[in-house]
Amino acid sequence: MVDRYNHLNTYLKEKFGERTLKICIDAGFTCPNRDGTKSTAGCIFCTGQGSGEHIKNFVLNNSNETFAINNSLENQVQNIKFQIDTYFNSYKSKRANKFIAYFQNFTNTYDTIQNLKLKYDSVLEYDKIVALDIATRPDCINEDICKLIVSYKNKLYVLVELGLQTSNDSTGKLINRCYSSNDFTNAVQLLNKYNIDVVAHIMIGLPNESSEDLKNTVNFLNLHNIQGLKIHSTYANTALEKMYIQNEYTPITLDYYIEQACFVLTHINPNIIIHKLSGDAPKDLLVAPEWNSHKKWILNGIDKYMKINNLYQGKYFKLGGSYGNSR
Repeated sequence: MVDRYNHLNTYLKEKFGERTLKICIDAGFTCPNRDGTKSTAGCIFCTGQGSGEHIKNFVLNNSNETFAINNSLENQVQNIKFQIDTYFNSYKSKRANKFIAYFQNFTNTYDTIQNLKLKYDSVLEYDKIVALDIATRPDCINEDICKLIVSYKNKLYVLVELGLQTSNDSTGKLINRCYSSNDFTNAVQLLNKYNIDVVAHIMIGLPNESSEDLKNTVNFLNLHNIQGLKIHSTYANTALEKMYIQNEYTPITLDYYIEQACFVLTHINPNIIIHKLSGDAPKDLLVAPEWNSHKKWILNGIDKYMKINNLYQGKYFKLGGSYGNSR
């Protein structure tokens, strides 16, 4: 089978010599968009678990006393190790020998440098962990944070994931993102300065967004030095659910999503690694669209569409130019 885009699994196998899997971690972070610094509502597409719905809510057993994780730093660090140990004791860990510690929930650079170091350091004792993957917001990247993250490069492959979602700042306000596209640019430039790989997140099907908005977002991304991309489908839950119920938001169809995802793939820089092609909607939280819970439909649909139309990543890539009617 011909790879029509740069698969993450292939990239990781080439980089580390074998299959490499992610361990998703809830490190006890919050977000400036939830703690009142910028807002208390969060982005309208984000649940109360900060995109970590698939991470189990672990408890610790300490001196024969079982207790839920509280917000103390010591317990947060213990919980990180507990999650990793639990993963390594599960059947999932038998599928590979090398792993990526993925700090996923909420904003994983939103703390003091001292606290961040204690949390990141907790993964160093595991020889099987070969990479540190940190998900965060563009407005929570600064020089000191970059210096801390780059200090792990002598032991681990490090990368930072930045939510952009859209380059349209009007949409950004509508979804209560509480940062600008310029914040994204500044964060990428800082991370580039320290040679830290960047993975950008975008969303297809945001409220009021058109195919023209997506085209502008792809063009915007192509003006940045990023190494990876995650493409998410938009599904109704939380605040978006209210908009959906009030007929203020209409979810896109599967066919439209496949067409638009293929547009992104064919117009994005051909050197970028594709980390994700669809958001993983928790079935118990998904309101609409129903197809979003069928990942195989999405991935198989994209593969089929690209094969039938003889498409491949970067086929229409044009740095800094207009895409015209190349589809």
